[in-house]
Amino acid sequence: MRKNEPISKIMSSNVKYVQDGEAVSKLRTIFEEDDIHHIPVTSGQKLIGIVSWNDYMRISFGEFGNQDGRELDEILDHTYKMRDVMNANVTTIPISGTVREAARMLGSKNFHALPVVDGENLVGIVTSTDLIRFLADA
Repeated sequence: MRKNEPISKIMSSNVKYVQDGEAVSKLRTIFEEDDIHHIPVTSGQKLIGIVSWNDYMRISFGEFGNQDGRELDEILDHTYKMRDVMNANVTTIPISGTVREAARMLGSKNFHALPVVDGENLVGIVTSTDLIRFLADA
């Protein structure tokens, strides 16, 4: 049964992430260049948070929406630290998890990405889009 497939079958292991302490402007670069919507935040390899596109939009266009990219980067880097922007209460799935478990988690919460961890270390990410693609190919 495909629902019992390991999460490693559908996760992205080449995860774009930021380190705690990096400039908040790095988020914009990753969101724009890589066309993704969720960026994990790590301290070393340990997952400590996640930033969604919506989280970033909330800080970047709320009061600073009329700035060009470089001005916006300077303002955000001066105003915020990564920990101010990230969600530290991250729901994760262990590397031993299954597609079924991921589907239940993504279906029961109001988020669209699950970092995949081995202990506390980030090893991948699975999104609702990954799950839909996998199930559509079933």
